[in-house]
Amino acid sequence: MPTYLNFPCKTKFLTLTSPRLKTFLLLLSSLCLLYFLVDYRNRICTPVLIQDAPQHSSSSHSPTSINHLVFGIAASSKSWLKRQQYVRLWWKPQGMRGYVFLDRIPHKADNASSDSDSDSLPPLLVSGDTSRFPYTFKSGLRSAIRVARIVSEIVNQNLSDVRWFVFGDDDTVFFADNLVKTLSKYDHNRWFYVGSNSEIFEQNFKNSFDMAFGGGGFAISYPLARVLVRVLDSCLMRYSHLYGSDARVFSCLVELGVGLTHEPGFHQIDIRGDLFGFLSAHPLTPLLSLHHLDAIKPIFPNLSQMQALEHLFKAVEVDPTRILQQTVCYDRSNSRTVSVSWGYTVQVFEGNHYLPDLISLQRTFMPWQRGRNINSSHFMFNMRDFARDPCKRPSIFFFESVLSGSNGIQSNYRRHVFENCMEMGASKYLQQIRVQSQRLDPDIGELQAPRRYCCDILPSSFDKVMDIGIRQCIDGELISMHS
Repeated sequence: MPTYLNFPCKTKFLTLTSPRLKTFLLLLSSLCLLYFLVDYRNRICTPVLIQDAPQHSSSSHSPTSINHLVFGIAASSKSWLKRQQYVRLWWKPQGMRGYVFLDRIPHKADNASSDSDSDSLPPLLVSGDTSRFPYTFKSGLRSAIRVARIVSEIVNQNLSDVRWFVFGDDDTVFFADNLVKTLSKYDHNRWFYVGSNSEIFEQNFKNSFDMAFGGGGFAISYPLARVLVRVLDSCLMRYSHLYGSDARVFSCLVELGVGLTHEPGFHQIDIRGDLFGFLSAHPLTPLLSLHHLDAIKPIFPNLSQMQALEHLFKAVEVDPTRILQQTVCYDRSNSRTVSVSWGYTVQVFEGNHYLPDLISLQRTFMPWQRGRNINSSHFMFNMRDFARDPCKRPSIFFFESVLSGSNGIQSNYRRHVFENCMEMGASKYLQQIRVQSQRLDPDIGELQAPRRYCCDILPSSFDKVMDIGIRQCIDGELISMHS
């Protein structure tokens, strides 16, 4: 609750002779002056609202680094045994801070990982008792209260030099370097709540279009988190009727007067099936997270889900900011359109395809909600059809390998062969695509006002190989077949 201070300046009416009155007034004025000097902040007779001061440190003006982030990961004793592989994929124990919060510590007999493997994971903490809090959402899970209180429990660890708390689930894969870059855009001494909503209209309508969905991950700045901790339990009492933990945190932040800062790089992934169309046209912003990975097909063909994610991270480790960034160029001599989703796939279309059409997502996936009415679901982005007949699709090349050297980065993509398709046109002999680029390291200004990169089809002496060079677009350059 806010604290109000009032200056005790009331006095009783006095009936005094003139000399005594002068002496009294002189003494009273001297005492008031002394009071003002001793406690200047408390001298105002009108109410003053006291607010928490932001956290200060000797390095408060230094660039934000991974050490300034603290992760709170929601898990359970049952889910952790399977999903810890997702966390191990992105967690760097030497440079990261955070905890996994569980309902109980799994027994060693149940835990498939060895003690040495656990060194590559965040420390485990058991959440506090939440039995005193009501939960009235029918068919929901009381664990939503426990997960919401992770905010309080991680802040109360009293870690030093924290700028951001980042929250997600044990099946959320974070791209930590991109998180650091993205959060660097914001003043961590102010109150910020950063995240994104669902891909499905119905999910946002049911919860809120201004709520950060917890599985996709969200970040809260340090000073806001400190204030939130003081009031969170009272909010948990009021919002017993809500379903999830993220809705409870959101509701409490709304009561504090804080709105969501949208960052489209957080992905809740409230969709199922094949993510190809979703990943091959990523927004013009760094990739920050992927969630619900158990519900989608492996993102690379002929690999398991974990193998596919590990394969993607080969590119992430070389150039994290460029991962999935879409670049489009035109082979004017052969009338072909080429779309590069760096580190993932290259698509070669016959003929001229306009850029506004190519940045729309191809519908290769299904809504999260199963049932008869799945086709009536509405998505939160523009879409275009993806041909059911594989032979009518563009030539698709998947990421194969990446090489990094003093002259730049070369990423290689191998053709994915669809059975019984006799391709015609200039691309029928094409087997491999090589993409040349420099490491993408945007400054704050470029992150705040991003611009898509351009690319060129480079001369090649082989019909089976296409070489592409990615570069910054020049002033006034248009990305089109006939510019």
